[in-house]
Amino acid sequence: MGFPDRIERTVEIARPPADVWAALTTADGLAAWFGETATIDLRPGGAAEMSWSSGDVARMRVERVEEPSVFAFTWHINGLPEDDPRRTYVEFTLEETGPGTRLTVVESGFGQLPDDAHAKAFGGNTEGWASELGELVAHLGAA
Repeated sequence: MGFPDRIERTVEIARPPADVWAALTTADGLAAWFGETATIDLRPGGAAEMSWSSGDVARMRVERVEEPSVFAFTWHINGLPEDDPRRTYVEFTLEETGPGTRLTVVESGFGQLPDDAHAKAFGGNTEGWASELGELVAHLGAA
């Protein structure tokens, strides 16, 4: 397909990798910037879940845990029926940059979608990552 398959964003965070890692991989960390409540079983194959007061729930499957540099999960594609087996793969890479951390998030797997589903999922997640990473930076800046 001719659609973009991946979203990639990089942010510089003025905190050490251990702080960023905790924000990405713990229930308290995720609930502080990404969801309102969260659970996570931090091991490949483990389940993670975030929920919001709106009733929305995001269920993830942990895929990679290479502390303190790589964390990845798969999750449901927004706009597809709940029982659709297709997922996107989200990978966070942390790189120490002196006193701070360069965080790169790549979400891939959008190329498997038809036109209408691709437009909704890719566009929504492109905007979503810009917003969520801003919340992560703000959270860690205030921590």
